[in-house]
Amino acid sequence: MLQHFRRILFRTCAAILAVFILAEVNYPQLSPQAQLAIFAMLGLVLVFLKYPIHRRFQEYIFFQVLDFVFALAVIICFGYILIQTEPVFKRFWIDGQRLGDRAGMGTTTDYVIGLLGLLLVLEGTRRAIGLTLCILSVAFLAYAAFGQSMPDWLFPHRGYSWERIVSQTFLHSQGVFGIALKVMFTYVFLFVLFGALLEKTGATGYIISFARRLFRSSVGGPAKVAVVSSGAMGSLSGSAVANTATTGTFTIPMMRSSGFRPTVAGGIEAAASSGGALVPPIMGAGAYMMLEIVEPAVTYLEIIKAALIPAILYYTALLLIVHFYAKRVGAAAEVLRESEIETSQATTGIEGFVFLVAFITLILFLILGYTPFRSVSLSLLFILILIGIRGVWEVIQQGGRGDSPSTVALISNTCVLLARQIWVGVRRIVEAMEKAADGGVSLIAAAACVGLILGVVTLTGIGAKLPGALLPLAENSRILALALLMVSTIILGMGLPSSVCYLLMATLVGPVLTELGLVPLAVHLFIFYFGMMAMVTPPVALAAYTAAAIAGTGIMQTGVAAFRFALVGFALPYAFTLKPELLLLSSDGGGATFFGVVISVLIATFGVVALAVSVVGYWFTSLDFWQRSGLLGAAVLFLLTHSGWGHLVAFILLTAIVFFNWRSRNSLLED
Repeated sequence: MLQHFRRILFRTCAAILAVFILAEVNYPQLSPQAQLAIFAMLGLVLVFLKYPIHRRFQEYIFFQVLDFVFALAVIICFGYILIQTEPVFKRFWIDGQRLGDRAGMGTTTDYVIGLLGLLLVLEGTRRAIGLTLCILSVAFLAYAAFGQSMPDWLFPHRGYSWERIVSQTFLHSQGVFGIALKVMFTYVFLFVLFGALLEKTGATGYIISFARRLFRSSVGGPAKVAVVSSGAMGSLSGSAVANTATTGTFTIPMMRSSGFRPTVAGGIEAAASSGGALVPPIMGAGAYMMLEIVEPAVTYLEIIKAALIPAILYYTALLLIVHFYAKRVGAAAEVLRESEIETSQATTGIEGFVFLVAFITLILFLILGYTPFRSVSLSLLFILILIGIRGVWEVIQQGGRGDSPSTVALISNTCVLLARQIWVGVRRIVEAMEKAADGGVSLIAAAACVGLILGVVTLTGIGAKLPGALLPLAENSRILALALLMVSTIILGMGLPSSVCYLLMATLVGPVLTELGLVPLAVHLFIFYFGMMAMVTPPVALAAYTAAAIAGTGIMQTGVAAFRFALVGFALPYAFTLKPELLLLSSDGGGATFFGVVISVLIATFGVVALAVSVVGYWFTSLDFWQRSGLLGAAVLFLLTHSGWGHLVAFILLTAIVFFNWRSRNSLLED
């Protein structure tokens, strides 16, 4: 009984959250802190309704009741922020002053509520994404409190009282209610809702069916289906783990049945899913955070344009890898029966139209200069209109059917069918809201928790001290600086969502980025890419773990396979950071010339091909160790150097190895 009530309450809160965001983002009525207070309140209530205190105790009534107590405490704490901020509640303000105007003069009630709010944020984050971010946040809070006791290498400071820390991190707008939560509220959740509603209209089935028809006669077709469908679905979800879980349940068994080893099938799916958040136009939450962080400021359309060519190169490399791997192991092409093709075409025509209209309208509104949240809101409206038109058309088709041809019977039948279609449509929309909340509440908790860290960074000034220590280590080499940045991002991204990883890295090392002499947007995309690549980097490769669970294989073996297949994702960030023409940018951050873009893309394509063949060890026939090493060297020269002579040497090396491999294949055929 209690579980049933919990599910109903979760669905109700999810619908309220979605409606509130749509209304308040497009037609704001509240102050920014009040908006975020309601947003965080609903998000954390959903967290405590969704995630039990511990799996072992989830069946016990006491702990189920305790979850409701936590949810009620969230309402009290965040409701207090709302009441003490909004003018409509002015009569309840302490000393007649709003919360923001009594900074440094807080009351005991303020600080107690703030401390309880911090604890609830930490507990909600622990439940939603695990201990890693909680431990990191507690470490930063301890650093703020005991800064005077820190050794010299840990950037000591004078230390702050718990009242000051609570005020900075919770009561005002530089902590929990700061940039991280603002980005989640303004951009991320709307795009999560956009993806969820598209999935409810059949987008998942359409994408997979389209990919199956596209590659049905191709060698290793099921693996190519996994690559294409995961790339498209990843752009909708923005989450490597969710993407793997969604498409992997279909593609991994399909790959296994065609001859791929289970470990390899899981690795391919994880690698393809991890790149999905890099695919325009939706991308991951980190892309929206760039709108608030990158200096000089960039538009969302500029981010999409910059991400386009690297995303194409990444998935081109994956398709080449699975193609050559399929040829190497003799994997069969998928054979679709005519009945399957006809059924697929019949059931995905309308879904495909809705999917395409949604994407086209989203891109069109962005090009016309609308803000990202207004663009996705209008695109959502188009989806709802299409769903309504589809329902009316089905009513028209079915309305005349029946035993009685009378006008009264026809009208009655039509009304019943129309009411049924309206109910189905409303239920589908509510289910999409519930799905969006199900996938988005963990990000809300994570964003609130990251706010604690950012509040401490601002309070203690460590954000300015850390870059000063890192910059001398890399002052003589851009490659070394980028390598340090890569390692830091991957380590931080092992236990964190990629968007959270990006936000922390961009905040902590932001001042370093301006000192490297590189295009700011390129370096931010560099961090964003490696935040995603952390999903397939052992030992903590969350996307690979999800794929391993579906494939029934060992997590480390699947993680190594995913790392191997995603290797091009570790080379591309260096390539586009050192050659910003791949981002359609010049070295000074302006627009790149057409000739410069064409040359850079051509050189990068050669590098991607060389790297793909080197990873697999097969072209016309198997390659030996020295040939693979030569191709790896050619890939490095293509992707990481500016030298024309280096590119010429790489091209000669690539051509020679391909020629000798072709000769070897012919010799084997003659024998």
